[in-house]
Amino acid sequence: MGKLDGKVALVTGAARGLGRAYALHLARLGADVAVNDINIRSHEEYDEEITAASVPQEIEAIGVRGIGLECDVTDCSQVKLMFRKVEESLGKLDILVNNAGGALFGPKEFKPMHDLNFHGTVHCCEASAEIMKRQRSGKIVNVASQAGIIGSNGQSYATSKAAVIHYTRCLANELGPYGINVNAIAPGFILSSRAIAGGRSQGETRRDLESKIALGRLGDPEDCAKVIEFLVTDLSDYLTGQTIRVCGGYVLC
Repeated sequence: MGKLDGKVALVTGAARGLGRAYALHLARLGADVAVNDINIRSHEEYDEEITAASVPQEIEAIGVRGIGLECDVTDCSQVKLMFRKVEESLGKLDILVNNAGGALFGPKEFKPMHDLNFHGTVHCCEASAEIMKRQRSGKIVNVASQAGIIGSNGQSYATSKAAVIHYTRCLANELGPYGINVNAIAPGFILSSRAIAGGRSQGETRRDLESKIALGRLGDPEDCAKVIEFLVTDLSDYLTGQTIRVCGGYVLC
């Protein structure tokens, strides 16, 4: 039996990259998984190879139910409709992984970054809480960033992720009485499809980054997925309001 047999999860921003890794990992643990993205075939934009026409089809090949839901998480009305569809199609919602986000760093990007990274997370948390409160249980994992913890260039991105981290603490306090755990992960330098497309995996750029990481390597999506596994299973039942740094010791160097 899988750790998540009989559970239903929704992963946002999951048509490729890190979100895809999270969705597939939860499916392998036995969960039925709803996959959200603004474009369910966005893997094609980054030439990312997947094993089926879409991530929901990859999930079904594992032997659990998978559905795809296109939705812009910055639009509250779209988000509410998406959560209704999850409940109608899969019967309930036990797990939410808020992965949808972007990384723009210019001074003009404050509003777009906060709308997507912070307000998008809030919209999904609010919609999931309505379902989970009725169930008196649930696990929410928000995906933040090391940039939200340390002083960082790119204030538009960093402050949006810092907001996610503090919101996680506030929401954990609010939802705890309903048996709902709310935590976050803060990935460091992870070899996502976006990072690879941006050249992070190559040559001097990679060596420079690895020299700043205690474990001496960049992370891969499964490094983050394993921490999410911990946060959505019963192993973390007495943990809430926390942000786990998945960075290989970047902050130590």
